[in-house]
Amino acid sequence: MQRPTTRLYWRMALYIGAALAAFITLAFASVLFVASQQLANYTATRHSTLGHQAADVLRARGPDGLARWLRTEAAVPADVTVYVLDEQSRDILGRPLPEFYANFIRKSVVGPRANVDDNYRPVRLAPQLVGPDGRLYAFLVLPNRISFFGNLTTTVGLLLAAALVIAVVAWLIARAFARPLGELQRVARELASGQIGARAPTELAARRDEVGMLARDFNSMAEQISRLISGRAQLMGELSHELRSPLARLQAALALAEHRDTISVPERQRIEAEIRRLDEVIGDLLRFSRLDAAAPVARRLLRVDELLRGLVDDEEIEAQARKVRIELDTVAGLTVVGDPDLLRSGFENILRNAIRYAPGESVVNVRADRHGESIQVRVEDRGPGVPQAYLEKIFDPYVRVPEPGIDANTAPSGTGLGLAIARRVFAVHGGHVRAELREGGGLRICAQLPIAELTAAL
Repeated sequence: MQRPTTRLYWRMALYIGAALAAFITLAFASVLFVASQQLANYTATRHSTLGHQAADVLRARGPDGLARWLRTEAAVPADVTVYVLDEQSRDILGRPLPEFYANFIRKSVVGPRANVDDNYRPVRLAPQLVGPDGRLYAFLVLPNRISFFGNLTTTVGLLLAAALVIAVVAWLIARAFARPLGELQRVARELASGQIGARAPTELAARRDEVGMLARDFNSMAEQISRLISGRAQLMGELSHELRSPLARLQAALALAEHRDTISVPERQRIEAEIRRLDEVIGDLLRFSRLDAAAPVARRLLRVDELLRGLVDDEEIEAQARKVRIELDTVAGLTVVGDPDLLRSGFENILRNAIRYAPGESVVNVRADRHGESIQVRVEDRGPGVPQAYLEKIFDPYVRVPEPGIDANTAPSGTGLGLAIARRVFAVHGGHVRAELREGGGLRICAQLPIAELTAAL
């Protein structure tokens, strides 16, 4: 097993050791302070002449006189108690002994009578008074505010010292570990949200312990991810360019063949359809790659209601070709801050998807309104819908949804990236999109974007 001799180990050991040393020091100081304050009168009473005075009173007046003297004449400080105990550990004033001290007093303060013929006398922790009849009494002084388990003030002081030490050490540990880890967590979330330029702070990466090593490894990982994403975006751009050049030549060759009348009309139409489809796939792939690479987007104030009206007008041609009507219901003044081209692309993909799957003679509803601090746009169709398990998956690239009752060869076709592009568009604008089944059949796509107040934006 590897020995824990890392810098992090030694730092933790230093913090814990410092905490223990600080606690012991504070505890010792607390006990010393309390002892010096609260045991002062106890010590003074033990070393005063009060015991000699009690012996004189006992010799002159007897036990009853000593009891009266203790009640009325003895100068006993307020924070101590004086007990005069007989050989059965009974106080001459009839007061019960403190429960915590009772057994200790019987054994070590009063104890059995010593043999007078023996030259050894056991130690007694209190002076002994001898009465006129030869009976022995123990003169015992006890502090009032200190028990067998310690003083309440001392206990509170120790608890406060422990709380202070714990708070300081916790702050040091949080400063040394929790805050740097929080910084790493923040940067990791930024990187996950698409900000490929996110890096751990320089001062964090400069640390020479395991946290610093983690920050440097994180920055290395982020650099590698950034290079991979940038390389992929560049590759997709170059690939798109390389693919579109042959497509352009194909279209030119197709036009030349048509001019020479060497190709039939059905063949030409089929080739043109495939070329358009391939061009559409390449365009969507390029757009999705750019969005996935977190390319910077324009930030402009725009009206969603106006954008939707223009989009519905443009899509009416495709809708009429499929014998589908589009009904727009929106309120005025729905403003957001974002990229007009990207947002139009996102809404267009959702709307075209609804038109593609809507049955003939049906209506595609587009509704936009304010929903709290967001703008909600709902696009509803009466198509076949999707199974419940695919409501989230349809936003993944190239997901094919099984459609009961529809032949796969005749089903409406798409690039497989439309909804994935829409989700990414709304994500980079701080919104989101979801799908749900519509009552009575069909699918509802709900897109939400944070609203921008005109006064705040201007």
